[in-house]
Formats: sequence, structure tokens, C-alpha cells
Amino acid sequence: MTDVNETVWLGIDLGTQSVRALAVTAGGTVLGRGSAPLGGRREGVRHEQDPGEWWEAVRTASRSALLTLTGVRVGGLAVCGTSGTVLLTDPQGRPTSPALMYDDGRAADEAARLREAGLAVQDTWALPKALWLAGAHGKGRVTHQPDVVTAHLVGGPVPTDSSHALKTGYDVERGAWPDVALDLPEVVLPGTRLGEVCPAAAEATGIPAGTPVVAGMTDGCAAQIAAGALRHGSWNSVLGTTLVLKGAGPEPVRDPSGVVYNHRAPGGTWLPGGASGVGAGALPADVDPAAMDARAAAYEPSGAVAYPLVSRGERFPFRAPDATVFRLGDPADDADGWAGLLQGVGFAERLCLDYLHHLGARLDGPLTFTGGAARSGYWNQLRVDILGRPARVPEQTEPALGMAALALHGTTGTPLAEAAEHMVRIRTVVEPRPGRTALFAEPYARLVDELTTRGWLPPDVATHAHARLAEDTATS
Repeated sequence: MTDVNETVWLGIDLGTQSVRALAVTAGGTVLGRGSAPLGGRREGVRHEQDPGEWWEAVRTASRSALLTLTGVRVGGLAVCGTSGTVLLTDPQGRPTSPALMYDDGRAADEAARLREAGLAVQDTWALPKALWLAGAHGKGRVTHQPDVVTAHLVGGPVPTDSSHALKTGYDVERGAWPDVALDLPEVVLPGTRLGEVCPAAAEATGIPAGTPVVAGMTDGCAAQIAAGALRHGSWNSVLGTTLVLKGAGPEPVRDPSGVVYNHRAPGGTWLPGGASGVGAGALPADVDPAAMDARAAAYEPSGAVAYPLVSRGERFPFRAPDATVFRLGDPADDADGWAGLLQGVGFAERLCLDYLHHLGARLDGPLTFTGGAARSGYWNQLRVDILGRPARVPEQTEPALGMAALALHGTTGTPLAEAAEHMVRIRTVVEPRPGRTALFAEPYARLVDELTTRGWLPPDVATHAHARLAEDTATS
């Protein structure tokens, strides 16, 4: 049991496989947590979920998170969802289509037409998928994943937030939707109060009636908040199934190729970032990761240089829809092969930062590692050695924590960066080992050259990556 005078903020994360809820104090103590599984339908490029499952899972997760907090005040809540997940709803906010998930690839033709019209969208973004849904299911209001849940919570349709709206074509700088034949929602800034938990939702979820509900952000932005990476020049590298980098700066990062896009946080800070197709999803699933990490330490560098894409196509640090996984050289054994995959992800991470530097992004703040792969101490050390810079690893990195911090901001007016820093606790700081960056210079340079030869990486980006490598290895 907890002190009845305690106040918590509730963060709800609508993930791909589950809904998670955290009840967190302003000082970062997690007093309650809950989760509930989500299903889905995958077939080829198709990836759908039933929107009705989201609310049922939220009911279960919220009740679990608040189960032992009798008498504790809930100061507010916010909800994040997977970026680019979209569906259609009727005027009352009820779903009229399945939800097309963030990686559903059926709208490639619509995306190509939008790019021809001058809009910088990617194939799996929400705008082309919304057009595909309109063609397949008829008219309906374009709705993002968290809006379904917040509508249930407050008892009626709500505006969307500018973070989830970004991949639906919303121009965050101008505050305007594109000119497309769709029924698009009203947009508010993250942290804006949407309403209060209504009596019916309170009975369903256990969240007290009258609890303020504030507009959320995407799961990637939520993870960035949970990393405390909101000061200008800070970056959060989220390594899970795939790799996502998000930073903070005073201005948006301009990218003519469109692989880097810019969210905007409350208070005006810009959050540039991009999502790569490489990641831990490329690792064999039938082995013991800890045992393989221990054996892989004997292969630095590996005899095989890999670009470990999880699936076909790359989105960041270059756009290559037809890119596929490849390996240069043959590993000596399975441990060497494992080492090559770990190092390959580290090389891709370095190339992402090289590309951001090429675009003029600030990289002078702290780097934070989050995501499931941050549980591997060996991989964390390997990554900082390749990058040639230290990285922080927080105790708690769930996106739901980021939403709790956003709820604190939205209900108290505490600046978001300050709210996040109060809630985030750094477990350790990993420092690069002397000489290690130079040790990995040759395989990294070979990978950069191969990506250029294949026509995926622009030559000017490759030249910039080589120049940064020379600077870093001169001092490593």
C-alpha cells in the first residue's frame, strides 16, 4: 500500500503486442504497472489490428496499474500509440475500418502519387494508408490509434495531437493539413487538455472520474521523453526490433530526401529523427543472447561485415525500398556471425549519426540508449566503442513513463524537459574503451563504401562519414 497523500500520473502505451500502463510519481517512483496482450493479423505486407481490442486491453492494464493504489490521487494521464497507425471512424468516433498498423505496406501506390504531388511521405506513413482505407472502406473520419482510447475515456470524439498527425501529412510548422480528399480531424499540441475521464470510463478502467486526459505523442517521442533526451543537442537511440534515433534542437533538421522528419514538443523544441530497418530483429531467435554475447567478444572486429536489415527496404539513414540484408565475408563460426550482426547494427547507428551531422543537426548533448537491446551490457559497450562517445542507460525506459511525464506537464504546467528529468533515473553511463573506435574503423569504412557502390547511400554522405571517422579515430 502507498501513502494516501501521494499523487501519480498515469502513462498508457498502445504497443504492437500489448498495452502497458504505469502509475508514476513526480519523482519517478513507479507505484503501479499493468499490461494486457494485443493480437493482430499479418500476411505479407498486410498488418492490421482490431481497434476494439485496444479499449479492452486499456481497461485491463489500467485496473492492474491502479489496483493497490487505494486513496492515491491520479493527477492526469496521457496515451501514446504506434506512429503511423490509422483507421476510419464515424461521427461518434466508432471505428468503421480495421486499423492499418505502422508497418502495413499496402498503400505504396498511394504514397508514390503523393510524392509525385510534392508531399514528402514514405510508403508506410498514415496519409497514404488513409487514402487506401477511404478507397477500400468508403467515407470516414481519419483517426489515429490513441484517439480511439481517449474518446472512450472522455466520452466522445476528441482532437488528434500534432505528433500522431505528422505522418498523416500534417505540417507542424504551418499548422495545416495537406489538400487531400479526406475527412481530417482537428489538431492540438501534445499536452493539451482533451477532457476528463467520464463516469462510464471510470467504471471500466478504475481510473477516477474527473481525471484530466491530455493529448499524447507517438511511441517514439514517448520513449524519447522517457529517456530524458529533450535538451537541445540530446539524442535517444532506441534499439529494439529496429533502430530509431530521435533528438532535440531549437530548429527542425531540413532533409531534402525526407528520411528525417521533425516532431514538435510542447514549448517549441523540435524533435528530429528517423527510423531504420536494422535492429535486433535480425538476430537468430533460437540462441541464448547472453551466451552468444560472451563468445562474440573474441571477434572484435568480426570477420564478416553485415548490414542487418530486419526486412526488405531501408528508410534511414537513406531511402532504398529495395535494400536487402547482406554480408561481406564469411564468419569463422556462429559466434563470429553473431558478432558481425551486433557490430553491423552499431555501424548503421554510427551512419545515422553521421547523416544527421551531415544535415547540420546538433549532436553535442548526451546520448541515451533505450529499447530492449539496452539490456545487453556487452552490446551497449560495443556500440559506444563504435560511436566513440559515451551513452547513458536509464533504469526505466518504457514509453508509458514518457506519457506520465507528459501528463505531469499538461496538468501542472511544469516544462516537459524538467518533468522528464525529474522522472527519469539514469542507471549507468557507458564510456568507450581507448582505441576501440579505431579498431572498428576499417570494417565501418568498408560498409559505407559497399552501401555507396550499391547505389543506396549518396556519395556526399559517404564522404562525410569518412571524414567524421578520420576525426574520431585520430583521438580514440
